[in-house]
Amino acid sequence: MNSARSLAIVAILAVPVLAQNQNQNQQRAEWNQPQKPFKVFGNTYWVGTRGLGAVLITSDRGHVLIDGALPESVPQIRDHVRELGFKLEDVRLLLNSHVHYDHAGGLGELQRLTGARAAGSAAAAKVFAAGESGADDPQYGILPPIERLKNVEVVREGQFLKVGSLIVMAHMTPGHTPGGTSWSWRSCEGPRCLDFVYADSLTPVSADGYKYTGGPMVPAFEQAFATLEKIPCDILLTPHPGASGMLEKLAARDGGKPDAFVVPGACKAYVASARKNLAARLATESGR
Repeated sequence: MNSARSLAIVAILAVPVLAQNQNQNQQRAEWNQPQKPFKVFGNTYWVGTRGLGAVLITSDRGHVLIDGALPESVPQIRDHVRELGFKLEDVRLLLNSHVHYDHAGGLGELQRLTGARAAGSAAAAKVFAAGESGADDPQYGILPPIERLKNVEVVREGQFLKVGSLIVMAHMTPGHTPGGTSWSWRSCEGPRCLDFVYADSLTPVSADGYKYTGGPMVPAFEQAFATLEKIPCDILLTPHPGASGMLEKLAARDGGKPDAFVVPGACKAYVASARKNLAARLATESGR
């Protein structure tokens, strides 16, 4: 094969890769758009970007931070914590919804900045140790690597984690990834206390060629659905804020509706939507 033809073939093969990289870069930029940090309720604050979650739960003896968004999101998260009047160095515990680059990508740098310990599900801990997802992840092969985390404590279903007076409960909600985890806690303002849930993504998103039908992720999703339906849930937050209507609720609150974030049955509605999405994916795979 002559060199000109070889170069032409290489150029043709490179086109899809370039297009994929461009699309990913555009998506990352959209996810990383700035969002002014704000109190959701009590000692719970949104410190993430406009398109990716990072939630700070505070106490006078240390804080909990859930999710680290993208690596390029870390300066925003750092500045948001400080803008709210807290010290990043007071974060004692780092948690994660799932170990994809858009939610766990910033955790390595945040661990260096805070010196905090980390905790996650057994499947998530393996990815944190390896720095990349395994072949059991539906998106295996299309995910950028993540920075490794040190000393990740493995947690189980229903386990409580404590930082000072803060108590956060782990809930195993696999499906989107094998190690997907949701977190629940209570926040109070005076005598009024509300139940928070930071529910992991429940979308059946995969690399090309992956089949959910007949595989382990369908029963995993069913496990996650059953778990989330039972959790007390006054305020729902999600790794992608659009999944729980966060910006719309914030706008409604700013517009004079003080309890806009309080939605009875929010977790059940979230699960109902996820069930429909999974059924639609399975129907597509069967050709219906």
